[in-house]
Amino acid sequence: MLGVIDLPTYLAGLVLIVLLPGPNSLYVLSVAARRGVRTGYTAAAGVWCGDTVLMTLSAAGVASLLQANAVLFSIVKYAGAGYLTWLAIGMLRAARAMWRARREPVAENAETEEAAGERPFRRALVISLFNPKAILFFVAFFVQFVDPGYAYPALSFVVLGAFAQLASVLYLTALIFSGTRLASAFRRRKRLSAGATTAAGALFLGFAVKLTLASA
Repeated sequence: MLGVIDLPTYLAGLVLIVLLPGPNSLYVLSVAARRGVRTGYTAAAGVWCGDTVLMTLSAAGVASLLQANAVLFSIVKYAGAGYLTWLAIGMLRAARAMWRARREPVAENAETEEAAGERPFRRALVISLFNPKAILFFVAFFVQFVDPGYAYPALSFVVLGAFAQLASVLYLTALIFSGTRLASAFRRRKRLSAGATTAAGALFLGFAVKLTLASA
């Protein structure tokens, strides 16, 4: 179909890949839990735009360039790790403030000020783009399902990318609505909110370390 071979295997692998936790999905879940469905979808839109850019770059051969050029790969890799570390530090600082204020009344104004300074779409987009391993993955995974004899390989990449985005939309939608359910529990229980924020910060640090250790 349109130069795509073994579609069932591709879809099965895609489901497993989408379900693997990563910084993008964790950030969307965090935003939805803190700020609701609308803002959750704003962050998700940043992920979808970032993935579209990565798939386009992969189809254009940029992933092969990163794989062949160790210096360029290292620049992108450490830039991405640095950004994830910066986000993790922000989360851990927020968690520390939550632990200190867990016995105080909820400060609605403080939450509003914090939300006003956050740009979920931009953050999610940058998290997606500064992930060279994702670019390499898209090429390594997609190319296995493109018929080398098909006259229009770009169309094959479009079909595969459309399925990938559909899977991402369904998965992130589930996370967003799960996050809004968690939000009410977080508001009632400050220890739970502080613990969840601490865990999210620690996970982002883990993602940064994992990216730093990645090889082309």
